Amino acid sequence: MTSELPSLSGKVCIVTGASRGIGKGIALILAKAGATVYITGRTLDATEGKPPGSLRQTAEEIGEESCAGQCIPVQCDHGNDEEVQKLFDKVSKEQNGRLDILVNNAYNGVKAIIENSGEPFYEQPLHTWDDMNDVGLRSHYIAAWHAAKMMVPDKQGLIVNVSSPGGLRYVLNVPYGVGKAACDRMAADMAVELKEQNVACISLWPGAVFTEQIKDLIFKPENEKSVITPDFFVKAEDATFSGKAVAWLAADPNIMNKTGRILVTAELGQEYGFKDVGGVQPASYRQVKTLVSWKYPSVSWMIPEFLHVPCWLIAAGTHKF
Repeated sequence: MTSELPSLSGKVCIVTGASRGIGKGIALILAKAGATVYITGRTLDATEGKPPGSLRQTAEEIGEESCAGQCIPVQCDHGNDEEVQKLFDKVSKEQNGRLDILVNNAYNGVKAIIENSGEPFYEQPLHTWDDMNDVGLRSHYIAAWHAAKMMVPDKQGLIVNVSSPGGLRYVLNVPYGVGKAACDRMAADMAVELKEQNVACISLWPGAVFTEQIKDLIFKPENEKSVITPDFFVKAEDATFSGKAVAWLAADPNIMNKTGRILVTAELGQEYGFKDVGGVQPASYRQVKTLVSWKYPSVSWMIPEFLHVPCWLIAAGTHKF
C-alpha cells in the first residue's frame, strides 16, 4: 500500500470542467504529481450570486498547495466548438504538439437533474436532453477528437471519460441514463480504433461525490423533493480520489491492458494502493456488502468485504435481448 503519488513530471494534461467538483479534484492531484495541467470551464472568475467555484480559484488553490507541476486556466465553453478548437490550438502551440492526458469531465446536467427530479421524460422540458448531453456527451466526443489528433502521432496518450453506473440501468431520468451509457460505449469504441496507435481510452466511474454544485442545489427550498439528498452522500468520496485514480492510470506502463474498459475509482484504489482523504478506502459499487447495506443495513455487517458481484454478471443483467 502507498500514499505517494506517481511522478507525472513532463506530462501535459487537459481537465475539462475543472472550476469545481471532480474536475477540480483531478486537476489538483495531477498538478501535485508534477504534470502541466490545463483546466477549462465557463467561469474564469467567481461571480456573486453564481454557484461557487471558478478557474481562477482552482488555479490559486493549486498554487497554494506548492504542487510540483503547474496549472493553466483556460476559459472555454465546451458547448462552443470554436472555443474548444482554440483550447487545443493553445495547448499544441505552447507544448510543441504534446498532450498526454485528456480528462473529459465537463457536464452541464446537474441542475436539470435536480430541478426535474421525479418527473417522467414527457413532462420535462425538451431542452433537458441538451442540458445533459450537449456538454457531457457531445463535448466529450469533440474534445477526444482533438486530443486524438495530438496523441496519435506520438503513439501515446490517455483519454478518460468521467461517467457513472447510470449507464447500466434506469437512474434519475432518461436523458441522464442515455448519456452515461453513451459515454461508456464511446470510450469502448474509441479504444478499438486507438489501440494500434497505443492510445488508451477508458470510462471512469467515481463513487458519490458531494460537489459544491450539488450542495448549492439540493439545499434550495424549491429542490427539497429531489431524489438526490444529502443522505446519498454519507460515504461520499472526496473529489481528489478520482484524481488519484487518473494519476495512477496515467503512470501505469501497462495501461493498454485496461483500454476500452469501465474502471471504478474504489477498485483502482485497491489495485494501486491509494486511499481517500483520512486514509479511508471507499467501497466499490460491486461490493456485495455495499449493495446490501443500501436496502438492509442491519444485516450488511455479516457480509465479508472481499465479496464482489462479478463483472460478467453485471453485464449479463443489463442485456436487453
